[in-house]
Amino acid sequence: MKEELKDQEILRGGQFIVKDVPCEEVFTPEDFSEEQKMMRDSVKEFVDREIWPHKDRFENKDYAFTEEVMRKAGELGLLGIAVPEAYGGLGMGFVTTMLVCDYISGATGSIATAFGAHTGIGTMPIVLYGTEEQKKKYVPSLASGEIFGAYCLTEPGAGSDANSGKTKAVLSEDGTHYKLNGQKMWISNAGFAKTFIVFARIEDDKYITAFIVENDPANGITLGEEEHKLGIHASSTRQVFFSDTKVPVENMLSTRGNGFKIAMNSLNVGRIKLAAATLDAQRRIIHNAVKYANERIQFKTPISKFGAIRSKLAEMATNIFVGESACYRAAKNIEDRIALRLSDGITHQEAELKSVEEYAIECSILKVAISEDVQFCSDEGIQIFGGMGYSADTPMEAAWRDARISRIYEGTNEINRMLSVGMLIKKAMKGHVDLLGPAKSVADELTGIPSFETPDYSEMLSEELAMIKKMKKIFLMVGGSAVQKFGADLEEHQQILLAVADILIEIYLAESAILRAKKNANQHGIESMKEQIAMAQLYLYHAVDLINQKAKEAIVSFTEGDEQRMMLMGLKRFTKYQNQPNIVNLRNIIADKVTAENTYPF
Repeated sequence: MKEELKDQEILRGGQFIVKDVPCEEVFTPEDFSEEQKMMRDSVKEFVDREIWPHKDRFENKDYAFTEEVMRKAGELGLLGIAVPEAYGGLGMGFVTTMLVCDYISGATGSIATAFGAHTGIGTMPIVLYGTEEQKKKYVPSLASGEIFGAYCLTEPGAGSDANSGKTKAVLSEDGTHYKLNGQKMWISNAGFAKTFIVFARIEDDKYITAFIVENDPANGITLGEEEHKLGIHASSTRQVFFSDTKVPVENMLSTRGNGFKIAMNSLNVGRIKLAAATLDAQRRIIHNAVKYANERIQFKTPISKFGAIRSKLAEMATNIFVGESACYRAAKNIEDRIALRLSDGITHQEAELKSVEEYAIECSILKVAISEDVQFCSDEGIQIFGGMGYSADTPMEAAWRDARISRIYEGTNEINRMLSVGMLIKKAMKGHVDLLGPAKSVADELTGIPSFETPDYSEMLSEELAMIKKMKKIFLMVGGSAVQKFGADLEEHQQILLAVADILIEIYLAESAILRAKKNANQHGIESMKEQIAMAQLYLYHAVDLINQKAKEAIVSFTEGDEQRMMLMGLKRFTKYQNQPNIVNLRNIIADKVTAENTYPF
């Protein structure tokens, strides 16, 4: 296994921006094993039986029903997918854990939130940072659904600045326990959780510390009322108050002052899982939208025949396809990195922690892109239904409301955009990603004489792959120039960072889709994969436009004179197609398939 993985030369996190990947080395949903397909189908069957028919109960804030469904998921083993077998879980690989998260989360945001909060930030910090005694005591019950977990980080004055919390932990005189005092808010699962991961500051420590706290009202723990929210109505969300709450010293999680690191690493996992959790929501939206469009007759014609509706269906399907491509590409990179580290003899805990941290850039990218796609998808779903879409009697308005939280969860999209670029720069400074060499090459190319040869783009998707290379040059050109100008102060120029981040995001998403389509077309033939090719081309077309816009915005904002003229000329050169795709034709190819299959068929 070790030699096999080394032969594949797994890219490090962020290296996609400077290295090309053969399509054969990219994992796609078409590569799921038979076991993974069986797991996916069993989760879909569970959701269609236990969740989808009861959407009204979730919308009517039936918190008890959320807890009931979670217990049933526990009985099926779905809460322990990522938990090692030694602690009562199924010990499955990272791709399978993503797959389960994907398909269990699509019917309602209430279950998506409860499942994500429990299996991710409520359980995994103990699995990954706990002592053997802590893991044996708490994890089997969490994996089975006997008890549920919650994660108490956010405070009224501490949102994106997670380390600024005011909750205090004071060691008792006899040294046997800490006393916790403070307030936490927006705590998912608080109403039925029995175990809290609580972050507090000891004395004047620079960083917060994490504790495992059992929810016992007799121990100074009180809950606020359920919050009234725009969406995720049956997700229990409360404030939690600690008043001289005693926590045994042996319940400190990891070491003193390591809480901030635990919080950040938990968020990395949470971000990629959140991206997966919004995929099946989009599949279900388009499934209902196309069924309605095929049945809705206007002017003696199904509205699915009208170009305006076909355009929407094609764009919705394309975003789902691209999101799947990028999510499972990254998930397999993480899984392979875990396997490689395990083969080096390090523990499962360390292997998973380091491997997810390695791809923190990709986790942030996916969180941003796909959380925005699900909002777009649900909005278009409402539009296809027309006036009926605005009614609570159809599933679209609930999907739209539930989707909105995903742009705030796990760090706002603005924070994650800036993080993605900031983390990439830090990796470059550590020598993990060589940005300097490629950036210098692009700078030299800008001042050199351009080639006037006409490239041969006869091979399938060859021009699209060439466009991806040019998009990477744009990132290096704009990002490299910004780093050179601002240095360590770049983080103070948030609008520039946001523009550069959008370029980075679109490159990863577009490349993932093109590599998936090319790999599958090579294996199964161009004709059978013509819709996948069309979706990859359509997404790239939009990505090039957006990258052009964001790059120009940045260039004219921090350069001037000859430098600005040179970079704008480079931008024009790098965004030029030789063979501009026919966008209407691409949409029609995709819409034909979606309307004929009456669902999302890819």
